[in-house]
Amino acid sequence: MINRLILFFFVILSPQLFAQKANPFGLKVINSIADYKNEVSENPEKELVELKKYIPGIKLDIRYATKNNFAKQAVYKQARAFARLPVAKALKSVQAELNKSGLGLKIFDAYRPYSVTVKFFEVASDKNFVADPKEGSRHNRGCAIDLTIINLKTGKELKMPTPYDSFAAEASPSFMDLPPQVIKNRDLLINVMQRNGFWVLDNEWWHFDFKGWKSFELMDIGFEEL
Repeated sequence: MINRLILFFFVILSPQLFAQKANPFGLKVINSIADYKNEVSENPEKELVELKKYIPGIKLDIRYATKNNFAKQAVYKQARAFARLPVAKALKSVQAELNKSGLGLKIFDAYRPYSVTVKFFEVASDKNFVADPKEGSRHNRGCAIDLTIINLKTGKELKMPTPYDSFAAEASPSFMDLPPQVIKNRDLLINVMQRNGFWVLDNEWWHFDFKGWKSFELMDIGFEEL
């Protein structure tokens, strides 16, 4: 009778026990859609919101769904952008603020599955510009955004220090040997993001981490499952 009970509970619980892959760095990584939904049911703020649907007028240029990126390969099957609910709310406020000046946001990347971070670390020529899989990325938590500002009338990006994904020294937010208008555009982006709870990365003018990122788990679920 005892053996039968043990077998019964093993069969019932085994999907939950083995749904999450073992991480070689000892990190907790949510890789089951069922586990993710359980997290959201316990805390609705953990929902990954699709930004295009949530924020009116926001533009996407999801480079990692194309070969137009530093890795020279498409790593996403779909050109979509997701972020945790509080992050999406903050971005919505940024968009509303910029809209008053005829400007808006263009998103290059947002939530990024952990497995993509592993791939980037393998292929990057300069490891300073990619997250170490030993720690994971804020992108993997749905709490980092790569973005720029566009002119709503023309649809063109404001001139920034470098193109997106550049490994050049000029990509640093503290690099000052630039034309005054470029510095002004960069400062506009940084200031509006900081007012809404984001902090710029020290070597990428386009990368912003949300202030509450520590409250969210690393995830490795593809866009097509969300």
